Amino acid sequence: MGNCLGFQSAGSNLSASPSTSGKAGSYAKGGRFSASGSSASQGRSSFATSEDTCIDGEILPTSNLKAFSFGDMKSATGNFRNSTVLGQGGFGTVYKGFVDEKTLAPTKFGSGMIVAIKKLNPESIQGFQEWQSEVNFLGRLCHPNLVKLLGYCWEDQELLLVYEFMQKGSLENHLFGRVSSIEPLSWDIRLKIAIDAAKGLAFLHSPDVKVIYRDFKASNILLDGHYNAKISDFGIAKAGPSGGDSHVTTRIIGTHGYAAPEYVATGHLYVKSDVYGFGVVLLELLTGLRALDMKRAGKHNLVDWARPLLPYKSKLNLLMDVHIEGQYSSKAASLAANLTLRCLESDPKRRPSMKEVVEVLDRIVAIQGKSKSPSKSISSTSHHHHHHHHGHGREHGHEHGSQSSHHRSPLHPSQQH
Repeated sequence: MGNCLGFQSAGSNLSASPSTSGKAGSYAKGGRFSASGSSASQGRSSFATSEDTCIDGEILPTSNLKAFSFGDMKSATGNFRNSTVLGQGGFGTVYKGFVDEKTLAPTKFGSGMIVAIKKLNPESIQGFQEWQSEVNFLGRLCHPNLVKLLGYCWEDQELLLVYEFMQKGSLENHLFGRVSSIEPLSWDIRLKIAIDAAKGLAFLHSPDVKVIYRDFKASNILLDGHYNAKISDFGIAKAGPSGGDSHVTTRIIGTHGYAAPEYVATGHLYVKSDVYGFGVVLLELLTGLRALDMKRAGKHNLVDWARPLLPYKSKLNLLMDVHIEGQYSSKAASLAANLTLRCLESDPKRRPSMKEVVEVLDRIVAIQGKSKSPSKSISSTSHHHHHHHHGHGREHGHEHGSQSSHHRSPLHPSQQH
């Protein structure tokens, strides 16, 4: 359990470790970190609008998560009724719940602020460690591009986590979902999602935080009502290397198709292993194709198929998603392809840092802006999505295949934990 107990990073003093010996520590039944008093006055009171409280990201001195009782969780979800299920996954089931916007106390079902409540399946092998890792990391890290954890419940065998609700569900669902009412994401929105997610990762990699996220993939990027992207699911995140070390050695868990080759081969996890995962997601955004699809003849692995094409401007038309044809300038697309290629370098040292990735993506947006025809602006595309598909994190969208022949019904790879 030691490697989940908070952060051992230089200069950050992040080690808010929950007690793991029964209920004796700071997670005593009904106990809370500081959900009363001070936290309510620090922007937590209007949670939906507290984006500005940590615009550049910060490490909170103490976690101000609310401790919920299991009774609270029952009333917030209408006794975990089936109609409130948002998604299913390795950890358990995610339900839609309702709480008071100011106090976070459960409200009458159907009124108040919507939240997403993840309930651990008692048979889950991921179980306690993942729950605890999530509380440790998200309880102390505040950034506009990380999903907000509002509170938790630990009562007898029941482990639950309460998050802000992300109306538009996961990026995976928008790229590969079968629901015909989800329109393909425009090029502008894809760039916005890439930048948001890159900023979230860059914050995690920053010197004060030093966290290796380890499971960067489209299903873990969630979208709010305005297509702001946030990274979710810190169940297998890890405190990064300390001192002069370049990597952490760990058992290999992650997702086929996204995991960096050096990690799969050796179990050595580098900060730059996350950059590889980002490159895979960037490739999915460009192509509209899934990282791994056993039904794709000759190109099961997207990276293997695309890598030889990425360096050539003349071959970009073979790569780019047909749904965004005519929306991107060739210069912007070729810079994006080049950035993808750099993130996917087999030698981790040759991959850019996430800070550099954010800078390059900002440049791409600026170039795209200069060559933009007014009809393709982000505002004109973002209002067409009347259908809100709900879901949360890894639980989200695993029953979906593909919505068009272009995707050739991609298969969801099995998760490795």
